[in-house]
Amino acid sequence: RKNAEEALRLHKTRRAGDLTQRSAALEELAEALDLPEAPLRIECYDISHTQGTHQVGSMVVFEDGAPRKSDYRRFVVRGQDGDGANDDTAAMREVLTRRFKRLLAEQGAELADVELVGADGDGVPVVSGPIDPETGRARRFSYAPGLVVVDGGPPQVGAARAVLDELGVDAPLVGLAKRLEEVWVPDDEFPVVLPRTSPALYLLQYLRDESHRFAITHHRKRRSAGMTRSVLDDVPGLGPARQAALLKEFGSVKRIRAASADEISSVRGIGPALAATILEHLTPDRAPAEHTGRHDRKELA
Repeated sequence: RKNAEEALRLHKTRRAGDLTQRSAALEELAEALDLPEAPLRIECYDISHTQGTHQVGSMVVFEDGAPRKSDYRRFVVRGQDGDGANDDTAAMREVLTRRFKRLLAEQGAELADVELVGADGDGVPVVSGPIDPETGRARRFSYAPGLVVVDGGPPQVGAARAVLDELGVDAPLVGLAKRLEEVWVPDDEFPVVLPRTSPALYLLQYLRDESHRFAITHHRKRRSAGMTRSVLDDVPGLGPARQAALLKEFGSVKRIRAASADEISSVRGIGPALAATILEHLTPDRAPAEHTGRHDRKELA
């Protein structure tokens, strides 16, 4: 199975590098979707989560039919209360709203509530104007897509269409449903069915699979980090930086539990008092004498 997956990935890479094949796919896609011109920039979006938790969204970008990984973006889905969206369509609405508000801001529009976008969904200041004065180059989010693709069928397409209409963004939009590989266009009763050997369908599948892979990778990273730090989060005075220092030193929460207070306090930023607090929270069943050798010396004295 692993060999087959690697062979398929290599095949996709070679095919994506074939300029003639990519041009044919874009022209066929434009014809099938009745677009005014071939979509030279395509953005595809996907949502990933585990039973509604650790929700993330992905944005992958293809230019001239090939991946442009420097423009890929990840979004942490927050929802109204900061705990995530109610469902996939709400998550899709949030991701697209944040992306296209950023587009409008970098094109010069004045929007008071523009969400920041970065590696974790925030952290990059929004500056009006499409040109970066420091580099003289166009800002990455200032490019408008020639086609927006969402992973899903009519519900996801409807949510995306509502966002674009609300913001006044005029961009072609389709959804690619997994089950029958149907291409859904907003307001159309029936999907567009491309031939199985169609270069255009292959391009859409490649986009969808890449956005899914990118979203899953980010989701697993967030889920793993959440599971690793959940126990340490309950320790008073132990912030993210100190948690990272502890995990870097010991490698796991299990090893932190097995360590002595002196060993824990030797970690940069961790004092004797905090070390004792950490052990009290991680090992409530251990006797106080086991937490530090100083108790033993006092008792002997």
